[in-house]
Amino acid sequence: MNAASPFRRLRLAGAVAGGLLALTGLVLGVWRPWTPAPSTTAVAGQGDDIAVTVDPVPLVLPEHPTVLVFGDSWTYGSAATVPTEGYAYKLAALLDGTTVVNGVRGSGYLKPGLDGPAFGERIAALDPDLRPDLVVLQGSINDRAQGEAGYRDAVTAAWDAMTALYPEAQIVILGPAPHELPVGAATARIDRDLAALAAARGWWYISPVTERWITPQNYLDVIDVDLGRHHPSTEGHRYLAERLASDLRDLSGAPVTEAGSESAPRQ
Repeated sequence: MNAASPFRRLRLAGAVAGGLLALTGLVLGVWRPWTPAPSTTAVAGQGDDIAVTVDPVPLVLPEHPTVLVFGDSWTYGSAATVPTEGYAYKLAALLDGTTVVNGVRGSGYLKPGLDGPAFGERIAALDPDLRPDLVVLQGSINDRAQGEAGYRDAVTAAWDAMTALYPEAQIVILGPAPHELPVGAATARIDRDLAALAAARGWWYISPVTERWITPQNYLDVIDVDLGRHHPSTEGHRYLAERLASDLRDLSGAPVTEAGSESAPRQ
């Protein structure tokens, strides 16, 4: 067999090199290692299901954000000296913004409230012309007695409605905070369900249960166990506002001041 001529070997080497360059260009066109891609993680779900979680993106708020705080009696401001001393109202000064507060006592994703329906119907009645930069969806321990049947479906429907109504808003889920200690099994189950559903959407989830906002050491400083019927006291609401604002700062890097102070940094 005759050996290939030097010219043919050179032409063949050039063709191979060209093919490798084309393949490299194709690979880099699909995979850009310098561009961060959304991160997903498969975790065990209920039964034999595998739930895929999506890492949330950093929270980005304007200098003076408009925040819709939506929830139950804790958002309403129950047991504060006046409802406007509630955590949802205090949050405005801490974020140097405006809060639009929508709290209904006794309501949850499944349970109608004293002053209005369950979360899904309430979301349908929100002002469509509101343009919140952030939606904080709080609660709720009020669904403890409703059980888990249909709970995740109700949560999913409510969250879908909120995102359809305010598609440009960022959404943070604020889970239930314990009104009594130790944390009850139903409250813990609600906390786990909300955390899993938020993770599947790539939403930030703040868990007062996991973060131990309320402990045996501070319980009576936060919760009014007498006239307040196990709701936060005025000082308790102040504390909750500061904890929430601190968590939001950690998600976005925004500065936070102490409740009632216009400029003092949080210690």
